[in-house]
Amino acid sequence: MKKIVLTGGGTAGHVTPNIALVPKLKENDYEIKYIGTKEGMEKKLVQDAGLDYEGISSGKLRRYFSLKNFTDPFRVIKGYFDAKKIIKNYKPDIVFSKGGFVTVPVVYAAAKYKIPVIIHESDMTPGLANKLAIKKATKVCHNFPETATHLGSKAVHTGSPIRQELFEGNKLTALNMCGFTANKPVIMVTGGSLGAENVNKLVRAALPELLKNFQVAHLCGKGKLDESLIGTEGYCQFEYISEEMKDFFAMADLIISRAGANSICEIIALGKPNILIPLSAAASRGDQILNAQSFEKQGFSEVLDEDTATAEDLIKLVEKVYTNKNAYIEKMKNSDGTGGVEKIIQLIKELS
Repeated sequence: MKKIVLTGGGTAGHVTPNIALVPKLKENDYEIKYIGTKEGMEKKLVQDAGLDYEGISSGKLRRYFSLKNFTDPFRVIKGYFDAKKIIKNYKPDIVFSKGGFVTVPVVYAAAKYKIPVIIHESDMTPGLANKLAIKKATKVCHNFPETATHLGSKAVHTGSPIRQELFEGNKLTALNMCGFTANKPVIMVTGGSLGAENVNKLVRAALPELLKNFQVAHLCGKGKLDESLIGTEGYCQFEYISEEMKDFFAMADLIISRAGANSICEIIALGKPNILIPLSAAASRGDQILNAQSFEKQGFSEVLDEDTATAEDLIKLVEKVYTNKNAYIEKMKNSDGTGGVEKIIQLIKELS
């Protein structure tokens, strides 16, 4: 039996793609160990998935001034020695890294023992942790065709590994949860796990017009329910959906979403016509804007600027996307960036 180390942490986006690989890895007789931070949010997610988890010391690498910049390098160095010890004892055949600051010491420790490393970069341009780790990687999987220019000969366009369960949703379950009818199309709005204030405002401003032709299921984020809209026919709002997300995907005829890499890769894999409202450059490093522009260029998505978009802009774009939905679905179906799990498992088998 071959052994693999999975690593990634800091956000759910650095963990769920790893977990998506687990069923196929087990099917191919891989023994799996997960390395994350000692007390990071990834620990519970990984242990809930039934994996052997080991925590290491981790520090954040920042581009801005913080007093922690003076102490965190020591945590990273300690993390490197923690990872070296685990890898020396476990003797994996390969390491798969999804990103986040905890992965840098793991990747460097694996390289020290000449163990092949595959990295997955979700965004158009690599973040700081992956920039450091890519130097030691054997291959780098990516979601966007444009990313290859940053990676040279290590690049492999796989798309993102998507959890199989997302393809197995029950539309009727979600319709019943929302109290919706089956004979009127459904828009699903999602702003990520925390919700998105600007997206919520835009959708609610457009709601009277949207509800003439659509039903709207709105995942608005914790503490962001609008009490005045509770009971509005055809509109249902939720702070957060977890287990039933697959059912909501099955129900959706059109999705309005932020443009985080994992979220939009799920949307494309499921072939859902969509409108992306990326997080503005003022509130991020601009990766969502680049992600959205790439998907728009490839014909998968339409994009709105949250700083300038009006309710009328959103209404017009919804009409355009829904009217031409089959053209978007066809483009997504023919994309090279789907089938991520199978492509990555094949690469792991080739290199281990």
